[in-house]
Amino acid sequence: MLRILRPTVARLTRPVGQGLARIGVTPNMVTVIGAVGVVASSMYFYPRGELYIGTIVVTVFVLFDMLDGAVARSTGNDSKWGAFLDSTLDRLSDAAIFAGLLLWFTGGGKDPVLAGLTLFCMIAGFGVSYIKARAEGLGANCDVGIAERTERLILVLLAAGLGGLGVPYALAGGLWLLGVLSAVTIAQRLVETRARLTGPRRRANDSNNV
Repeated sequence: MLRILRPTVARLTRPVGQGLARIGVTPNMVTVIGAVGVVASSMYFYPRGELYIGTIVVTVFVLFDMLDGAVARSTGNDSKWGAFLDSTLDRLSDAAIFAGLLLWFTGGGKDPVLAGLTLFCMIAGFGVSYIKARAEGLGANCDVGIAERTERLILVLLAAGLGGLGVPYALAGGLWLLGVLSAVTIAQRLVETRARLTGPRRRANDSNNV
């Protein structure tokens, strides 16, 4: 849904990426710093119930992590290893955010329903990413879905931040919405992948039977 904003984001982050590249920062350094920051802040603030300040800190590191592509384009250091590292650490960062919230709900937050929902959102997020990776490994493009990683991150961070400010039902409503959107995205990607993997074969079989 936010894919149309990527060219604009790329233009806005280009000067920052060029500045980081000039002082010797590499794309992989940006990726690692951003991921470590997200994991550390999520696991420190969220289990303590400090949802608002935690969300602010996590968001800063998430935005910093977005600069790895800008640095790579500025230095011409795009690499398969960099893409692999970025994708892997993204999964760990996402898991840390939900794990921090899960620890809060099972601890001081004392909300087993939201704890279960948070766990579902974590698993569904892994499912959304895995389906795309597995489909592309089989040669099928699966770049579809109503809630890709960016949308899911915005939704969970917005819900956590508003919940930390005491906005009624913001955290619960955000997690329920995220759970539904993640489930829909999984279904969309399964349908798309099946169509791409079986469509040509089915047409070929139909042609042979004529």
